[in-house]
Amino acid sequence: MTASPHDDPAPNPHATAEEVEAALKDTKLAQVLYHDWEAETYDEKWSISYDERCIDYARGRFDAVAGEQPLPYERALELGCGTGFFLLNLMQGGVAKTGSVTDLSPGMVKVALRNAEGLGLPVDGRVADAETIPYDDNTFDLVVGHAVLHHIPDVEQSLREVLRVLKPGGRFLFAGEPTTIGNFYARWLGRATWETTTRITKLPFLSDWRRPQAELDESSRAAALEAVVDLHTFDPSDLESIAKSAGAVEVHAATEEFAAALLGWPVRTFEAAVPSEKLGWGWGRFAFNGWKTLSWVDEKVLRHVVPRKFFYNVMITGVKSGD
Repeated sequence: MTASPHDDPAPNPHATAEEVEAALKDTKLAQVLYHDWEAETYDEKWSISYDERCIDYARGRFDAVAGEQPLPYERALELGCGTGFFLLNLMQGGVAKTGSVTDLSPGMVKVALRNAEGLGLPVDGRVADAETIPYDDNTFDLVVGHAVLHHIPDVEQSLREVLRVLKPGGRFLFAGEPTTIGNFYARWLGRATWETTTRITKLPFLSDWRRPQAELDESSRAAALEAVVDLHTFDPSDLESIAKSAGAVEVHAATEEFAAALLGWPVRTFEAAVPSEKLGWGWGRFAFNGWKTLSWVDEKVLRHVVPRKFFYNVMITGVKSGD
């Protein structure tokens, strides 16, 4: 399969109730609607940036699971790119020279390419299904993704496609995937925070801390779709087995964020439930420094005593055989 001149579908940021209803029974339609819906506000929602803070984060994830590698890779692909967060920050961090982005959501590809252009990075993009990647065999030196594998119906088939488009000896690396145990406690914390915040802000003296009801209703509809688009959680050992079954060698999974996730999920949910203007620079500093401090505790202390499957995020890397 070859990437060629094309007319990709246009983004659809305002799904109708009928489309949402249909998407509840069609996971790939749900993926498109949900991520088109989120595309223009996704970076703000998840505090994504393209500066030193997120460059260090992306490069840190790469180094944590891949270890020391000869850099930069010549050409990299981000699968399920979203707004381009992972690849664009890896490129700025010296991991790859040129890039391509793909996503099932036209809205996400549009934003990713806009972000790349704004950063002056050489990146092209396609609207594409991760199970049928529209590039030739042996095209890329590196394939990456962040929080994408859990959205893909057939993860093993997608990894076969990743290995097909990689050059012999090329590497893949996926980060930000939810573990089964981590997802359980993170979702519980998120729901509890949402319910508590939206109930308390109904009180008259806290009304200016409440988002307009239309926005809260839209968030609830998005959450309903989110339950459809989040297809998998992973035990780290099982994910390693899937990658090996797809044909990868030198497979290795690592996990992160235990204490950090216990803070991060309530913080992000609270931010989604209250007006953004109520949360100033001080809040942002608290959230980031708190996450950073607890990530240090996770790395230096807890990972030595807590089994890896209890951490929230799993990362995995592997290599295409050079034979």
